[in-house]
Amino acid sequence: MSTTANLIDARPEVISDFCMGLTGVGRILEDPDYNVWGCSPIYGPDGKVHVFYSRWLNEADHEGWITCCEIAHAVADDPAGPYKTVDVAVKGRGGDWWDAMTCHNPTIHKVGDKYVLFYMGTNDGTVYTKRTGMAVSDSLYGPWKRTDEPLILPNPDRNAWDSMCTTNPAFMQMPDGELRLYYKSWSIADWERGIEEEDWTAANRQYGLAVADTIYGPWKKVSNKPMIDLRHVCKDAQSEDAYIWFEDGLFKMVMRDMGYWNHEYGLYFESEDGIRWSDPQIAFWNSHRYFDEPPNGLDREGRFERPQLLMKNGRPEYLFCAFRGGKYNTSSGVVLKVN
Repeated sequence: MSTTANLIDARPEVISDFCMGLTGVGRILEDPDYNVWGCSPIYGPDGKVHVFYSRWLNEADHEGWITCCEIAHAVADDPAGPYKTVDVAVKGRGGDWWDAMTCHNPTIHKVGDKYVLFYMGTNDGTVYTKRTGMAVSDSLYGPWKRTDEPLILPNPDRNAWDSMCTTNPAFMQMPDGELRLYYKSWSIADWERGIEEEDWTAANRQYGLAVADTIYGPWKKVSNKPMIDLRHVCKDAQSEDAYIWFEDGLFKMVMRDMGYWNHEYGLYFESEDGIRWSDPQIAFWNSHRYFDEPPNGLDREGRFERPQLLMKNGRPEYLFCAFRGGKYNTSSGVVLKVN
């Protein structure tokens, strides 16, 4: 276990059943030319596994996700792979578009008879223009019709909790048909104060919620406060990379830990309404519990990010994450079995 994971404070480790059932499968989509991130899987009508994933050329180093990322589409007969990349679903389209420079952090869902690819875009390669939008298609092979504008805009008040951006989308459809889009943000004022004071915890990332009757909106925020805010239990805890689903009469959520226990675990939550959430349990451990890989010398070593689930008959079957290191010592996808 790495140094970060040894910095756990006095909060007891509460292990979820979800965590207890996980087993490591292996890395996927290792590419000598690209960093790979954020793998979002779905079963297609052909019975194959389709993965929409972020990728950027290695020459951009790890920070290429915000300046030159595209979302590619790969297909496999089995969740463990091997995968064949068949096309690029969306990439930065230039000009004045909200996603002119980068397209990143996809999450793929079927809504009615449409496939909807929610993702984050930027138009200047900075965190200030991170916005959530979508592309829609009749087929997983496209063509994809993108929104002209972002689905959710930040609060114009720079002191508001969500004035910075709208990013890292998590989507679900309620049993009654209402559509929910959960998004991450933080305050511009806190962000700039944190830069000045060299305090990364100042920009406290949390999740908000917007709802709509159709995927085309309008998407309306349900509150001027964050929907998921861990500061009531740990002042430095932040919220990152949520995935939310409905199972056995409960809303369930996994996200990566960002200061509750450490920065290497995953967090698991349950809720009766998808708004008020339980205190977290451990959703997954650091990577060393599942894969025997030597230290890779990269930052973020040992942790999974951007968890996404492959659902089958309404239940999670596999967990897909982004994972630094691998054959080319860059980053790739990784798969774990949900038992």
